[in-house]
Amino acid sequence: MAYADPQSVTVSGTAKSLPRTGSGTSSGVFNTPEGDLVLSVSHQTGKRYRRTVRLTSNKVVPDALQPNVNTPVSASVFIVADVPKIGFTIAEQTALVAALTKYLSDTTNANTVRLLGGES
Repeated sequence: MAYADPQSVTVSGTAKSLPRTGSGTSSGVFNTPEGDLVLSVSHQTGKRYRRTVRLTSNKVVPDALQPNVNTPVSASVFIVADVPKIGFTIAEQTALVAALTKYLSDTTNANTVRLLGGES
């Protein structure tokens, strides 16, 4: 089964439509036509299952060291579910993902702010 085309991601209150731009046996890529937002989903199988969803924001910023030069930069956030092939149901895995995302996105995003501020 594949993710629907397009996917929608809301960043800072703005919904972005991301049409599928790539696919493979165990992966899919979605991005805005401008390329400023990319969603990728991939799966690796070995001794364990490794499921990854990644959101990347791309932009061009003025270079602080070179006047009149713009530099492309990107930032990514991703979640990896790394589970054994036996022992955890999809429901149990879903509960772990939900717990972590809820922990990071409480009403004030305080734990996300702490994480990005370098606290541990």
